[in-house]
Amino acid sequence: MNQLKTDFEKNGFLVLPDFYTTDTCDRLMKQADILVRSFDYTGHPSIFQTSEQARTSDAYFLASGDNISYFFEKDAFDENGHLRQPVAKSLNKIGHAMHDLDPVFDQFSRSSQIKQLANDLELHDHLIIQSMYIFKHAKIGGVVDVHQDASFLYTEPASCIGLWFALEDATKENGCLWACPGGIRLPCANGSIAMQAAPA
Repeated sequence: MNQLKTDFEKNGFLVLPDFYTTDTCDRLMKQADILVRSFDYTGHPSIFQTSEQARTSDAYFLASGDNISYFFEKDAFDENGHLRQPVAKSLNKIGHAMHDLDPVFDQFSRSSQIKQLANDLELHDHLIIQSMYIFKHAKIGGVVDVHQDASFLYTEPASCIGLWFALEDATKENGCLWACPGGIRLPCANGSIAMQAAPA
């Protein structure tokens, strides 16, 4: 068994620095900006919150699996339904079929690096079932509670593996991803692989 697979099975996650180049990450961020600029949010404040998903889920969210859809932070709108700040600074995320419907995200999601990683982890029958571009704006947004993606993307047996890409430097000071070593052995656990862009 190769070391990547050994470490993944032991800890439940991998951290892979410099997985993509800074140029590749910049290209993805520019494409996300293009998508945001083309989005007409008039009359459509769909909110995303991990803590109240059952209450805030709507038809738009439930139909987003095969679309490119846009979701706002919970405090993006004032009491009159107007954005408190520009739309680009008000979105929580874009999802969930970007890997199928946008050529830049498709290339990113189906790169030779991803294929090699899947081979290293012996994920021979892997499928990409959802993709998201998550914004992490300062001074807006709710708390992202501890959660397991396998609870939302349910399979039997549990087989969901999340790939998280830090397109900019992620630190404890600015809000990095946290994982619990060995947490994969907890009930309903799923694996995570965090990739970081090359340092700027």
